[in-house]
Amino acid sequence: MVVDLAQRLTAARYGALAVTDEHDRTVGFVTAGLSEQELRGLRAPPQGHGPLGALRADGRPVRYDDVQQHARAFGFPRRHPRMQALLGVPIWARGVVRGSLYVTDRAGGRPFSGGDERVLLTLAGHASKVIEIEWY
Repeated sequence: MVVDLAQRLTAARYGALAVTDEHDRTVGFVTAGLSEQELRGLRAPPQGHGPLGALRADGRPVRYDDVQQHARAFGFPRRHPRMQALLGVPIWARGVVRGSLYVTDRAGGRPFSGGDERVLLTLAGHASKVIEIEWY
């Protein structure tokens, strides 16, 4: 699975892939690294209104060493796992952003690198082909 591979290749604690519809609502959500209890605590998939909203809006990757300090870091559900570092890339399907692939909290507290970003962009490219076939 793409999310598991993204998590492993970037040494991230968590990974996720969100698929969005034409109204930018999350319609598919897959995670890696979350326990069943943590996943239930989310109650609903993220809708991309916070730090990930930027990549959905402009189609460019985002990288934060401390996502909690980002001005748009709000609205995390009460039981959402605490995250610090975040790297996210858009998933393009049929010429528009139709989701995101992201990882959080690299092992050892190190920031995500340009190499990690290239890995995610490659995986997002592969995921986009599946999304085009399965969703659109």
